[in-house]
Amino acid sequence: MVIKKTKSLCPECLKPLEAEVYEEQGKVMIKKECPEHGTFDNVYWSSSDIYNKAEDCNYGGLGVSNPQTVQDKNCPEDCGICPEHESHTILGLIDVTNRCNLRCPVCFANAAVSKMLYEPSYEEIRKMLQNLRANQPVATPAIQYAGGEPTVRKDIVDLIKLAKEEGFSHTQIATNGLRLARKPELAKELKEAGLNTIYLQFDGVTAEPYLEIRNKDLLQIKLDAIENCRKADLGIVLVPTLVKGINDHQIGDIIQFAVDNMDIIRGINFQPVSFAGRTPADQVEEQRITIPDFQKFVGEQTNSQIEINDFYPASSVRPISEFVEAIEGVPQVAFTCHQHCGTATYVFVEDGDIIPINRFVDVDKFFELLDKSADDIKDGGLTGKAKTIVRATLDLPRTIDRNNSPKSVDIKGILTSVFKDRSYSSLGDFHHKTLLISCMHFMDAWNFDEDRVKRCVIHYAIPDGRIIPFCTMNSLYREEIEKKFAVPLKS
Repeated sequence: MVIKKTKSLCPECLKPLEAEVYEEQGKVMIKKECPEHGTFDNVYWSSSDIYNKAEDCNYGGLGVSNPQTVQDKNCPEDCGICPEHESHTILGLIDVTNRCNLRCPVCFANAAVSKMLYEPSYEEIRKMLQNLRANQPVATPAIQYAGGEPTVRKDIVDLIKLAKEEGFSHTQIATNGLRLARKPELAKELKEAGLNTIYLQFDGVTAEPYLEIRNKDLLQIKLDAIENCRKADLGIVLVPTLVKGINDHQIGDIIQFAVDNMDIIRGINFQPVSFAGRTPADQVEEQRITIPDFQKFVGEQTNSQIEINDFYPASSVRPISEFVEAIEGVPQVAFTCHQHCGTATYVFVEDGDIIPINRFVDVDKFFELLDKSADDIKDGGLTGKAKTIVRATLDLPRTIDRNNSPKSVDIKGILTSVFKDRSYSSLGDFHHKTLLISCMHFMDAWNFDEDRVKRCVIHYAIPDGRIIPFCTMNSLYREEIEKKFAVPLKS
């Protein structure tokens, strides 16, 4: 059964192709044909049931009102952001270098392989930060420095300060942790500069995944980096790259590790491997993990403490920003990514037991109430707004089953503080008492879907003023950009 028509890419020549997403034998597939390289037929989602359920969270976005490029060749060849793009930037990324102190086979960017050095200057980075903040109607709120390995730059602490000066409320560094482990004072310096989160590459709890994925046993390095962040009170999100047959059996162990270290670990963002370059078709089939696979593995490996139905599409939180926008009267950060880009849940831990948030909160009802309240505020004027806020303050706590809610957190109090008193600092308390477990499945040429790209909310800023969606950057643009702005690497 055909689900939709879209555009994809030829995995061989990367030319845009008409594609068909269809359901077959309980799976969702994507099929396209290149005149030169033939037909490609690949798994899009391994469960059509979960795919269809995610459709409930299909929220459109507003895009940006000041796109950086014009519509010429059409998606995905006009990136920058173009007028066709339907979401604004929630997380901006800047590759501050392609130098690295590792040489991982799965990496998107590595100077040692390309023999070219891509390393924007301090002032170029300032301009890229300013470009992200200039997005309208919503300025980019969060920035992640990536690479390469960002911490090999001697001015990385100054770059964090720069991001804060330019108005970013949340700053992250994506790192392998080597310098954090070997230079204990670095975590403290980054924290004092304003860094909010370490986005730590973390592929497993034994040596084997690191030997396979990174060509080196890095487990102790990771543990040392975590300990140094703990001493600096610098929050961590673990980022495992999932490869079928290599570390997919350790998903439950990684979750348990995070649970055991919740004093400093704020979340886990699992990332199924994306296949760059001319990867053989049989390798793609052998190592591919989709979001339904991940959800299934979580249930099996946590003894059903976390199950498939505990996860929601990343876009499911859109009603929260819609409600806040109605109250405040100004555009808000809106997570309008495509419903098939990612999945997530919040969990609490009580007496060693993992409790997903939907076990004591009627999440669907909660979002329905927010949607209705936002509509009522928009339609009711000032008087209606006041009444709606009072009603929401009464109705929203009723979605909570207080008998089954964790004793360690006052969910009702947080809701009252946020929606009645507009004290959004209470959300910080919520995040520090929960663990976010998410899975973002970034695309490659094999499963590329134009519909998803148009709704991307994670965007790279580059020196020429363009802002490029994550999946087109790594599938189409990275080589071009590095050639344009890189210089030969000195031996």
